Amino acid sequence: MTNSRLAVYFVLFTVMLDAIGIGLIMPVMPQLLLELGNADLSRAAVWGGVLSSVFAVMQFGFGPMLGNLSDRFGRRPILLISLFLMCVDYLIMGFAGSIWVLFIGRIVHGITAANHSTAAAVIADVSKPENKAANFGLLGAAFGVGFIMGPLLGGLLSEWSVRAPFFGAAVLVAINMVFGYFVLIETVTADKRRPFRWSRANPFGAFRALSALPGQARMMVVVFLHEMSFIVYPVVWAYYTLERYGWDAKMVGISLAFFGFLLALVQGGLTRVLVPRFGEYRVTVFGLWINVLAFVLVAFNPLGWLVFVFLPLTTLGEVSSPAIQGIMSRAVPNDAQGELQGIVTSIRAVAMIIGPLLMTGLFSIFTREGTQFYFPGAPFLMAMMFALAALVVLAGVKEKRPAG
Repeated sequence: MTNSRLAVYFVLFTVMLDAIGIGLIMPVMPQLLLELGNADLSRAAVWGGVLSSVFAVMQFGFGPMLGNLSDRFGRRPILLISLFLMCVDYLIMGFAGSIWVLFIGRIVHGITAANHSTAAAVIADVSKPENKAANFGLLGAAFGVGFIMGPLLGGLLSEWSVRAPFFGAAVLVAINMVFGYFVLIETVTADKRRPFRWSRANPFGAFRALSALPGQARMMVVVFLHEMSFIVYPVVWAYYTLERYGWDAKMVGISLAFFGFLLALVQGGLTRVLVPRFGEYRVTVFGLWINVLAFVLVAFNPLGWLVFVFLPLTTLGEVSSPAIQGIMSRAVPNDAQGELQGIVTSIRAVAMIIGPLLMTGLFSIFTREGTQFYFPGAPFLMAMMFALAALVVLAGVKEKRPAG
């Protein structure tokens, strides 16, 4: 087995375990916040939005920094150090006795989770230009596989304790860190290594540098709007299904696991078929239109069992995510892939700063006691509007057909 293939396997395993860790705790967050905050569900959802935004602020600040540090010092040390700190963070959240301790834990987690920029840079390092979109799709597939396992484990562990999933996540991250120590080789070669500069490491300086490349400023807006729409699922889903269908943590976990399974099929399989045939641009447009339809169906769905009918449609729309990354990656040189992925991480983090506050705020307004218009599906209609806006912005991007 080649060294580059081992590096890819480790990155995919890292992303998968990151998703498992996230999936483990998502089903129990509403119950934990209800316990720590002594509040009703609409107020707990707002706290959940605040914690998600704090997480994103850290990703926004540290995404380009970790990406540029990996361009200078290599991917291996950045990934291993971040995994160690992530393990510690899950332990902190597992022992949290107040919302403020969770707040600190989310700060640490936001910093360490910015390692996704470095993980994506490894994929860019070892991929041929024509294979980048497909290989970025493997990252999405690995995340989907993690979401199959994580929520199921989280739902099962929640039967024991609402804190047990945090400890389970810490164990998984520790195992991954040890695995990476022994198998991960450095993918930054001498011709790709470059000096670290603060002007590129801060997110605003990095945006200015990348926006000078043709078409990238508009594509950054597309990434932002796409993330603002899709963020409704991880941020609101557990609260929405609890409020509208009366689901418990176990049922939330099952639905998220099914979502992850379908996401793995779409991004790991279907993307590799559609992109070579139709190109990144057309696949992106197709995915965004599917998202528009899915958001409307979920928003007005009155029956819990119908969720499992609509979920295939919601995941089909995510063929757009790796296609968008493929468009952007093709436009930058090989020695700037770490910087690019760091910027993409920061763009997504900006959406994660704004999105949770907006989506959970809407959920609270339309579900709290005494509301004039009860409609828990309101965040999904807002997500639909962001997807439509992404289509409008994308219309100004020049289409590039795949080679051959």
